[in-house]
Amino acid sequence: MSDFQPTLTGFDTDPDATTILPGTPAAVSPAGVPNPKADIAALDELERHLYAHRYAANGMAAYGATIDPAAATADRGEALAILQEEDQALLCSPETGALLDRLAAAQALLSPIQAAQVRILQRDRASLVDVPPEVQSAFTRLTTEADDVWRHAKLAGDWKAFEPYLDRIVEQMRQMAQYRNPSADAYDVWLDEFEHDTNQAFYDRFFGQVKEVVVPLLADVRASRRPAGRNPFQGRFDTSRQWELARDLVRLEGLDERKVFLTSTEHPFSEGLTSNYAIVAAHVREDDVLSNVFTMLHEGGHALYEMGVDSALDRTSLKGGTSSGMHEAQSRFFENYVGRSLAFAPRLNEVMARQFRGQLGRATPNQLYVTVNRVEAQPIRTEADELTYPLHVLVRYEIEQLLLSGEAKAADVPRLWTQKYHDYLGINVPNDARGALQDTHWSGGLIGYFPTYAYGSAIGAQLKATMVREGMDFDGVCASGDLTPIHAWLRDRIWRFGRSRDTSELILDACGEPFSPAYFTDYLTEKFSALYGL
Repeated sequence: MSDFQPTLTGFDTDPDATTILPGTPAAVSPAGVPNPKADIAALDELERHLYAHRYAANGMAAYGATIDPAAATADRGEALAILQEEDQALLCSPETGALLDRLAAAQALLSPIQAAQVRILQRDRASLVDVPPEVQSAFTRLTTEADDVWRHAKLAGDWKAFEPYLDRIVEQMRQMAQYRNPSADAYDVWLDEFEHDTNQAFYDRFFGQVKEVVVPLLADVRASRRPAGRNPFQGRFDTSRQWELARDLVRLEGLDERKVFLTSTEHPFSEGLTSNYAIVAAHVREDDVLSNVFTMLHEGGHALYEMGVDSALDRTSLKGGTSSGMHEAQSRFFENYVGRSLAFAPRLNEVMARQFRGQLGRATPNQLYVTVNRVEAQPIRTEADELTYPLHVLVRYEIEQLLLSGEAKAADVPRLWTQKYHDYLGINVPNDARGALQDTHWSGGLIGYFPTYAYGSAIGAQLKATMVREGMDFDGVCASGDLTPIHAWLRDRIWRFGRSRDTSELILDACGEPFSPAYFTDYLTEKFSALYGL
C-alpha cells in the first residue's frame, strides 16, 4: 500500500494567518521569519485560480470541436489565448517561483499531496517560464484556427488547404522548444511533454522491439488461412439507434451516466473537467457500427481514468491522468484487452443485438470475436486491428521526426505517408482524407502525442498480466459483464493518484517491476497465433 493520503492540508491552518496570493510580497512575518502557514494558504489560492482557468479552457476547447458554430472559431481562439496569458502570468511570476521554492525547501511541513503539488507546479512552471507569453498565446490562436481548417480540409480531402498551417505549427513548436530547453532536440522536448522522461532514444528502442515481433508475425498471419465465417456486422445501421447503443456502452463499461456528457464530433476525444464531469465526443457511421462500438470503449477508458482520480485532487494541479501514455493505456485497455477479448464477446454481442435485433439477432459471440480481431491492413489508424496498430503509430512517429528536424516540410507529408504505408503495411493510401488528414492531432499542436498510443497499448498488456498473476479471474470478470473488479484494481493502482506519480513510478508500484514491452509482444504473439493457427 502507498502513503497516498487524500488530505490537502498538512497541518492546521492558522485562522489569523493572512492569505498570500501569488504576485504579492513573500510570505514572511513582520520580523522577516518565513511563514509556512501563509505559504500553504498561498498555494491553495494559486491552485484555485489555475483550476478555474483549466476548467474554462478545457471546456471551451471541447465544445469548440462539438457544438460551436464555425464563425466562432476566432472568438474562441482569442478567449483561449487570453486564458493562456493569464495562466502563464500567474504560474510564471517571480513571486510564484519564490513561493514554490520555499515550499519545496519545507518538505517536512507538507503532506505527501502538498509535496506532489509543489513538484508538479514547479515542473509545469519550468516548461513555460522561459517562453515569451506572446509566443505561447499566438500558438493557442494558431492551433484553434488550424483545427477548424483541418476539419474542412478533411471533409474535402484537401491537403493543400491544411499544409501551410502544419508548417507554421511545426515552426512555432521548434521555436517554443528552443525557449524551453535550448540544448535539447526539439522533438525530444515535445516527447517529454506528453510522456515525462521519454525521448527519441526511448521510442526508437521501444518501436525496434515491437517491430522485431510484429513484422514477422504479420507476415505469418498473411500467409495463413484467415479466420473464416460470415460477417453479420456489415451493412447499414440506423444512426439514431447507434447513439442509443453508445449510451448502452457507457453503462456496460461502468461509467456513471450522471457524470458523462456524450456528444458528437469529427474526430473522437474525451475530456475530464473534474471527477464529476467527463465529456465523451464520438461519431457514428451508418455503414460501420463497429467503429461506434470501439470508439466508445476507447473514449470510455479515458473517461474512467479521469473520473477515477481521487476527488480530493479535483481543484489542484494533480487532477487528471499523469501522462498521455498512461491515459492511452486506459483507453486501449478497455478497447482491446476487455473489448476485443473472447470472454467479453457475449456481453458485447448482447448489447449490440438489443438495438439491432433484426440485423444482429442471430450473430454469435464467436462471429463478433473473429470479426473484430481479423488482421486486415487498412489505412485508418482508429479502425486498425491490434496487430497492425503499432505500425500506424510508427508511420506518424517517423514523419514527426522528419518535420521537427527540418528534414521534411508539410508538402512532403502525403508522399512520405504513402511510401511508409506501403512499406510497413503493404497498402495503398486512397486519398488524403483517409491518409495524412485522418487525425486531428497535428492541427492541435500535439506533435509528440502519437507514440504514446503504442506505448499505452504496451503498458496495458503489463497491467493485465499483473492482474492475472495476482489471482484475478480476468476472463471471468469480462464474461460477467460486471467490470467492477477491474475498475477497483486500476483505481487503486493507477487512477486515484492523478498526476501525483509519474508513469514509470506507477508501473513499478503496480506491477512490481519496470515497464517491459515483452508483455505486449507476448500478448500479440499468443493471441494472433491462436486465431490464425500459427
